[in-house]
Order: sequence, then C-alpha cells, then structure tokens
Amino acid sequence: MSAMTERLTGVVEAPAVARQEAPLPSRGRRRSIGRILSIVALSLIAVIFVYPFVWLVSASFKPRGEVFDNRIIPETFTLDNYVQVWQDAPLAVWLLNTVVVTALAAGAVTISSAMVAWAFAFYRFRGRGALFALVLGSMMLPGAVTMIPTFLIWNSLGAVNTLTPMWAHNLFGSAFYIFLLRQFMLSLPRDLFDAARVDGANPWQVFWRVTLPLTRPALAVTVVFEVQAVWTDLMRALIYLRDSATFTVPRGLKALVDNFGFGGEWHWEILITASVITTIPMIILFFAAQKHIIEGVVAGGVKG
Repeated sequence: MSAMTERLTGVVEAPAVARQEAPLPSRGRRRSIGRILSIVALSLIAVIFVYPFVWLVSASFKPRGEVFDNRIIPETFTLDNYVQVWQDAPLAVWLLNTVVVTALAAGAVTISSAMVAWAFAFYRFRGRGALFALVLGSMMLPGAVTMIPTFLIWNSLGAVNTLTPMWAHNLFGSAFYIFLLRQFMLSLPRDLFDAARVDGANPWQVFWRVTLPLTRPALAVTVVFEVQAVWTDLMRALIYLRDSATFTVPRGLKALVDNFGFGGEWHWEILITASVITTIPMIILFFAAQKHIIEGVVAGGVKG
C-alpha cells in the first residue's frame, strides 16, 4: 500500500510541478519580446533626433543646386563650402568671441551660484527662508520684464557694443543654479564641515577645499547647461553687439542670413556649413561631459 501510495503521489505531484514550471519559458519569452520592442522603439526615436543633423552635415558637402535634394549621400561631393565660409565671413573671430564669452559666463555663474547656494545650505540667519523664496521668485519673471532696465544700466556704463554684457551679468549668480546646487549641498554630511572647522579652516577654505570637490557632479551640470545657453544666445547678442568684430556665433549667423538674403539669392550652402562648424563644439562638449551630467542628475535625484 505504501509503495502504491508513493507511486500515486508521484503521479499526482508530477503534473503540479509541471504546471508550476510551464509558465517560466513564456514569461522569459515575453521579456525578450519586450526588450526587443524597446530597442526598436529607442532606435527609431534616435534616428528621428539624429536625422536633422545628419542631413545638415550632408548638405554642407553639396553645391548650391543640390542642397535641398534630400539625399543623405551627396551626388556631387565638394569641400568648397568649407573653404568659402572662412573667406566670406570672419568666422574665426566669431568663434573666438564666443569661446571667451562662454568661458567667462560659465565660470562666473558657477562660482557665484555655488557661493550663494552654500550660504543658503549651511548658514542659519534670520530671514533665510524668505530670502531664498525671493531668489526662487525671480525665476518667475519673464526676460522681457528686465530687458530694458538692464540695457539702460549697461548703456550708462558704456558697455554697449562690447562683450561685457554678454557674461558679466552672471557674476551675480542664477536662481536656477542656486536652487540646483543648494539641493545637492543639503545632502552632504555636515560632519565633514564641522571637522574642517575644528581643524582650523576658515569659511572660505571650507567652501573651496571641502564643499566644491564634493559638489563636482552638480557643478559639471551647471557648467554644461550654461555653456549651451551662452553658446546659442542670440537675443542678448542682438541687443548689445553692433560691430561685426564683436559678434558671437549666433549673431554672426544672423548676419550671414541677412547679408546673403539680399537680392533674392540665398547662399544656403554657406549658411548650412557655418551652422555645422559652430554646432560641432557643442556635440564634443556633451560627449565629453556625458558621464558628469549623468552623475549629477542621478546624485541630485537620489540624494536631493
């Protein structure tokens, strides 16, 4: 009876085990199909986003009559556009002006915003909350509201038609970057700063030697965001820059569009080539800083 019972039990239990293990292959198959569909969808989205730049690069190697033929591989490949663009426009001067303005603006706004954020994060003083709310409230003001007063200030200082208004406003920090850096700094352990004070470090040494190294991911995000904003800033350049010798890249491209548009003869191949040349530095920057951007965003999301 016991042997028969064991055989019957084995017969009964075997299908139960089979029923439990049967769904596993189908579940793995569904995961594989979902992964494949995700890869296909992401690939399609990547193609959609990359195609305009690929088209732009392809058109820069075409003669004027073939610019808009929508061929990815040019039928007539030429490098004349890259030679002519340096002859028709002071592109090297515009690039140099843009690099100078971008470096000064990014450095100024990063340091000044970090100092203000550190004060809001670690110092306790009366009215701190109200003052921080006022700083955040300044982000709600449209740029058009302060455009005219700001121009009058720079005009009274004799700085119009110079590069100074393009970057010097960043010496006073940015509300968005102050908020970003403050949230990151609040996640840092205060014991490190207390230990530095016990060791005799003054407030500036604590900020420069302890706070900034620990805030490097958030600082990298601030620098990259500001570099991109300044490099593509056309509005401020249109307001303050009058002489072509002081033009930045966006203002220079606008001048090319205006000059080549007269008489109904558009030199699109020159404009497209200049656009490619001025876009490449931003692509290199984002590829070089990609790791730091991801670290800053992830750290801010997890810690903040």
